[in-house]
Amino acid sequence: MACLGVRLAACQATEVNAASPTRVSFEEYLEREAKSDGVKHEWCDGVVYAMSRGTPEHGRLTAAVIGALRSALRSECDAYASDAMLYVEAAQLSTYAGAMLVCGPVATKKVTKNGRSLGEAITNPTVIVEVLSEATERYDRDGKFQAYKQLTSLREYVLVSQDERRIEVYRRDERGAWTFEVGEAGGSVRVHGAPIDVDDVYA
Repeated sequence: MACLGVRLAACQATEVNAASPTRVSFEEYLEREAKSDGVKHEWCDGVVYAMSRGTPEHGRLTAAVIGALRSALRSECDAYASDAMLYVEAAQLSTYAGAMLVCGPVATKKVTKNGRSLGEAITNPTVIVEVLSEATERYDRDGKFQAYKQLTSLREYVLVSQDERRIEVYRRDERGAWTFEVGEAGGSVRVHGAPIDVDDVYA
């Protein structure tokens, strides 16, 4: 029942339109995605949704966050941009996060058909980053976060504002409880133990 609730929250909280009213398998979704000509879609409990396009500022901030994280963490973690697919089996969700860090060997879900690869999605991110926008903020904070929490590998969820110099970090402690840290202009936040200067991200 808990997983069902996460699925419903993730599907209902999104404000983008469904590309198909019928449910499809993950394999069918990957086949469609391979033919989508660069338009990204999310697969949520068998329903496919078109993802909204990001603004230039969204793209700039995403790139800046990735750069800051790679610089701070050096060789400790591998960074993945928004082209990398993410799969959350417990929530039956496949999507594209703004950025991900995998600190350790990467694990993926691979799907093949007739010996041909249909796609591959990361399943064990340590850190997930989303750059907030007016269209997606509610979903990123609510349904998507509830789905991401089902990833046992996830230790931190980072939200980057487009409207102000503000970075929020939700962190899972050793007991599984989530704590909150925020950094604003002139300050910093810690991601995987490394300090990230807020102004450097927005410069």
